[in-house]
Amino acid sequence: MLHLSSHIPHHSSIKNIIFDFGGVICDLDIQRTIDKFKEFGLPKMEFSTAPEEQDQLFEKLVSNYETGLITSRQFRDAIRNHYQVPPSDAAIDDAWNALMMKIPEPRIRLLENIRDSYRIFLLSNSNEIHFLKYREDLRQHYGYRDFDALFEKVYFSYRLHLKKPDLAIFQLVLNENKLDPAETLFIDDTLMHIEAAHELGITGYHLRDGEELVQLFGKP
Repeated sequence: MLHLSSHIPHHSSIKNIIFDFGGVICDLDIQRTIDKFKEFGLPKMEFSTAPEEQDQLFEKLVSNYETGLITSRQFRDAIRNHYQVPPSDAAIDDAWNALMMKIPEPRIRLLENIRDSYRIFLLSNSNEIHFLKYREDLRQHYGYRDFDALFEKVYFSYRLHLKKPDLAIFQLVLNENKLDPAETLFIDDTLMHIEAAHELGITGYHLRDGEELVQLFGKP
Protein backbone atom coordinates (compact mmCIF):
# COMPACT_ATOMS: atom_id res chain seq x y z
CA MET A 1 0.00 0.00 0.00
CA LEU A 2 1.38 3.41 -0.98
CA HIS A 3 0.85 6.58 1.03
CA LEU A 4 1.94 10.18 0.77
CA SER A 5 5.51 10.81 1.86
CA SER A 6 6.07 12.72 5.08
CA HIS A 7 7.46 15.78 3.28
CA ILE A 8 3.99 16.52 1.86
CA PRO A 9 2.31 19.14 4.09
CA HIS A 10 -0.44 17.67 6.30
CA HIS A 11 0.18 14.26 4.70
CA SER A 12 -1.43 12.33 7.55
CA SER A 13 -4.74 14.19 7.22
CA ILE A 14 -5.08 13.93 3.42
CA LYS A 15 -7.97 11.80 2.18
CA ASN A 16 -8.51 13.29 -1.30
CA ILE A 17 -6.00 14.05 -4.06
CA ILE A 18 -6.68 16.23 -7.11
CA PHE A 19 -4.15 15.74 -9.89
CA ASP A 20 -3.27 18.03 -12.75
CA PHE A 21 -2.67 16.12 -15.98
CA GLY A 22 -0.17 17.78 -18.34
CA GLY A 23 3.21 18.11 -16.64
CA VAL A 24 2.18 15.87 -13.73
CA ILE A 25 0.79 12.62 -15.15
CA CYS A 26 1.62 13.19 -18.82
CA ASP A 27 4.97 14.71 -19.81
CA LEU A 28 4.90 17.78 -22.05
CA ASP A 29 7.39 19.31 -24.47
CA ILE A 30 5.95 22.57 -25.79
CA GLN A 31 8.93 23.15 -28.06
CA ARG A 32 7.81 20.22 -30.20
CA THR A 33 4.57 22.04 -31.06
CA ILE A 34 6.40 25.32 -31.67
CA ASP A 35 8.70 23.55 -34.13
CA LYS A 36 5.78 21.90 -35.89
CA PHE A 37 4.00 25.23 -36.35
CA LYS A 38 7.16 26.64 -37.93
CA GLU A 39 6.88 23.95 -40.60
CA PHE A 40 3.63 25.57 -41.77
CA GLY A 41 5.69 28.36 -43.32
CA LEU A 42 5.15 32.10 -43.45
CA PRO A 43 2.17 33.89 -41.91
CA LYS A 44 -0.09 36.08 -43.99
CA MET A 45 1.00 39.70 -44.26
CA GLU A 46 -1.71 40.91 -41.87
CA PHE A 47 -0.25 38.64 -39.17
CA SER A 48 3.30 39.95 -39.56
CA THR A 49 3.16 41.80 -36.24
CA ALA A 50 5.62 42.01 -33.37
CA PRO A 51 6.37 38.63 -31.76
CA GLU A 52 4.98 39.83 -28.42
CA GLU A 53 1.65 40.72 -30.03
CA GLN A 54 1.53 37.40 -31.86
CA ASP A 55 2.13 35.58 -28.58
CA GLN A 56 -0.68 37.50 -26.89
CA LEU A 57 -3.11 36.71 -29.70
CA PHE A 58 -2.19 33.03 -29.60
CA GLU A 59 -2.53 32.88 -25.81
CA LYS A 60 -5.99 34.41 -26.11
CA LEU A 61 -6.94 31.86 -28.77
CA VAL A 62 -5.75 28.97 -26.60
CA SER A 63 -7.53 30.37 -23.53
CA ASN A 64 -10.78 30.62 -25.47
CA TYR A 65 -10.34 27.06 -26.69
CA GLU A 66 -9.48 25.69 -23.24
CA THR A 67 -12.61 27.26 -21.77
CA GLY A 68 -14.89 26.01 -24.54
CA LEU A 69 -15.64 29.47 -25.90
CA ILE A 70 -14.68 28.27 -29.38
CA THR A 71 -15.03 24.87 -31.01
CA SER A 72 -12.29 22.68 -32.42
CA ARG A 73 -13.33 23.74 -35.91
CA GLN A 74 -13.02 27.42 -34.98
CA PHE A 75 -9.63 26.78 -33.37
CA ARG A 76 -8.34 25.00 -36.48
CA ASP A 77 -9.73 27.70 -38.76
CA ALA A 78 -7.97 30.41 -36.73
CA ILE A 79 -4.67 28.52 -37.05
CA ARG A 80 -5.22 27.81 -40.73
CA ASN A 81 -6.09 31.44 -41.50
CA HIS A 82 -2.77 32.54 -40.03
CA TYR A 83 -0.62 31.01 -42.79
CA GLN A 84 -0.06 31.81 -46.44
CA VAL A 85 -0.38 28.09 -47.24
CA PRO A 86 -3.25 26.82 -45.08
CA PRO A 87 -2.45 23.55 -43.27
CA SER A 88 -4.98 20.71 -43.19
CA ASP A 89 -6.98 19.69 -40.14
CA ALA A 90 -4.77 16.62 -39.74
CA ALA A 91 -1.59 18.70 -39.91
CA ILE A 92 -2.93 21.15 -37.33
CA ASP A 93 -3.95 18.34 -34.97
CA ASP A 94 -0.58 16.67 -35.39
CA ALA A 95 1.26 19.90 -34.60
CA TRP A 96 -1.01 20.78 -31.69
CA ASN A 97 -0.65 17.31 -30.17
CA ALA A 98 3.11 17.15 -30.67
CA LEU A 99 3.74 18.68 -27.25
CA MET A 100 2.20 15.65 -25.53
CA MET A 101 4.65 12.93 -24.67
CA LYS A 102 3.68 9.46 -23.49
CA ILE A 103 2.07 8.80 -20.13
CA PRO A 104 4.78 6.93 -18.19
CA GLU A 105 3.62 3.54 -16.95
CA PRO A 106 4.84 4.04 -13.34
CA ARG A 107 2.40 6.96 -12.97
CA ILE A 108 -0.53 4.86 -14.15
CA ARG A 109 0.46 2.09 -11.76
CA LEU A 110 0.73 4.66 -8.98
CA LEU A 111 -2.84 5.83 -9.57
CA GLU A 112 -4.03 2.22 -9.57
CA ASN A 113 -2.23 1.60 -6.28
CA ILE A 114 -3.45 4.65 -4.37
CA ARG A 115 -7.10 4.83 -5.41
CA ASP A 116 -8.07 2.36 -2.65
CA SER A 117 -6.44 4.63 -0.06
CA TYR A 118 -7.47 8.05 -1.40
CA ARG A 119 -10.29 9.55 -3.39
CA ILE A 120 -8.51 10.69 -6.56
CA PHE A 121 -9.65 13.28 -9.11
CA LEU A 122 -8.30 14.84 -12.28
CA LEU A 123 -8.45 18.60 -12.92
CA SER A 124 -6.93 19.77 -16.19
CA ASN A 125 -6.82 22.91 -18.28
CA SER A 126 -7.30 21.23 -21.61
CA ASN A 127 -9.15 21.25 -24.92
CA GLU A 128 -11.00 18.79 -27.11
CA ILE A 129 -8.15 17.96 -29.50
CA HIS A 130 -5.75 17.22 -26.65
CA PHE A 131 -8.40 15.33 -24.70
CA LEU A 132 -9.11 12.97 -27.59
CA LYS A 133 -5.38 12.31 -27.99
CA TYR A 134 -4.94 11.72 -24.24
CA ARG A 135 -7.86 9.31 -24.19
CA GLU A 136 -6.68 7.34 -27.21
CA ASP A 137 -3.22 6.95 -25.68
CA LEU A 138 -4.78 5.76 -22.43
CA ARG A 139 -6.81 3.17 -24.33
CA GLN A 140 -3.98 1.94 -26.54
CA HIS A 141 -1.28 1.66 -23.91
CA TYR A 142 -3.18 0.86 -20.71
CA GLY A 143 -6.58 -0.51 -21.72
CA TYR A 144 -8.67 2.15 -19.96
CA ARG A 145 -11.69 3.17 -22.01
CA ASP A 146 -11.68 6.68 -20.49
CA PHE A 147 -10.28 8.70 -17.61
CA ASP A 148 -13.40 7.99 -15.57
CA ALA A 149 -12.22 4.39 -15.28
CA LEU A 150 -9.05 5.51 -13.52
CA PHE A 151 -10.25 8.46 -11.41
CA GLU A 152 -13.36 8.89 -9.29
CA LYS A 153 -14.23 11.93 -11.38
CA VAL A 154 -12.48 14.03 -14.01
CA TYR A 155 -12.74 17.73 -14.80
CA PHE A 156 -11.58 19.31 -18.06
CA SER A 157 -11.70 23.07 -18.44
CA TYR A 158 -13.17 23.09 -21.94
CA ARG A 159 -16.24 21.22 -20.71
CA LEU A 160 -16.75 23.49 -17.71
CA HIS A 161 -16.10 26.90 -19.30
CA LEU A 162 -13.77 27.49 -16.36
CA LYS A 163 -10.03 27.07 -16.00
CA LYS A 164 -7.34 27.19 -13.37
CA PRO A 165 -6.43 29.40 -11.54
CA ASP A 166 -10.07 30.59 -11.34
CA LEU A 167 -11.23 29.78 -7.81
CA ALA A 168 -14.61 28.72 -9.17
CA ILE A 169 -13.19 25.59 -10.79
CA PHE A 170 -11.65 24.43 -7.51
CA GLN A 171 -14.83 25.22 -5.63
CA LEU A 172 -16.81 23.19 -8.16
CA VAL A 173 -14.68 20.11 -7.51
CA LEU A 174 -14.98 20.55 -3.75
CA ASN A 175 -18.73 21.08 -3.80
CA GLU A 176 -19.67 18.32 -6.26
CA ASN A 177 -17.73 15.73 -4.32
CA LYS A 178 -18.32 17.07 -0.80
CA LEU A 179 -14.59 17.37 -0.17
CA ASP A 180 -13.17 19.00 2.93
CA PRO A 181 -10.39 21.35 1.75
CA ALA A 182 -8.37 20.53 4.88
CA GLU A 183 -8.33 16.88 3.80
CA THR A 184 -7.56 17.59 0.13
CA LEU A 185 -4.23 17.75 -1.71
CA PHE A 186 -3.82 19.35 -5.13
CA ILE A 187 -0.74 18.50 -7.23
CA ASP A 188 0.11 20.77 -10.17
CA ASP A 189 3.22 21.92 -12.02
CA THR A 190 2.07 25.57 -12.22
CA LEU A 191 2.66 27.67 -9.12
CA MET A 192 -0.22 30.11 -9.68
CA HIS A 193 -2.64 27.18 -9.69
CA ILE A 194 -1.26 25.98 -6.36
CA GLU A 195 -1.60 29.47 -4.91
CA ALA A 196 -5.23 29.64 -6.02
CA ALA A 197 -6.02 26.30 -4.38
CA HIS A 198 -4.42 27.57 -1.16
CA GLU A 199 -6.94 30.41 -1.05
CA LEU A 200 -9.69 27.81 -0.55
CA GLY A 201 -7.78 25.96 2.15
CA ILE A 202 -6.58 23.14 -0.12
CA THR A 203 -3.09 21.81 0.52
CA GLY A 204 -1.07 22.33 -2.65
CA TYR A 205 2.09 20.69 -3.89
CA HIS A 206 4.04 22.38 -6.69
CA LEU A 207 5.66 19.65 -8.77
CA ARG A 208 8.81 21.23 -10.18
CA ASP A 209 10.77 20.46 -13.35
CA GLY A 210 12.68 17.23 -12.96
CA GLU A 211 10.63 16.09 -9.97
CA GLU A 212 8.85 12.76 -10.36
CA LEU A 213 5.26 12.28 -9.20
CA VAL A 214 5.87 8.69 -8.08
CA GLN A 215 8.49 9.88 -5.58
CA LEU A 216 5.82 11.74 -3.60
CA PHE A 217 4.49 8.38 -2.44
CA GLY A 218 6.06 5.57 -0.49
CA LYS A 219 5.25 2.54 1.58
CA PRO A 220 4.13 3.29 5.15
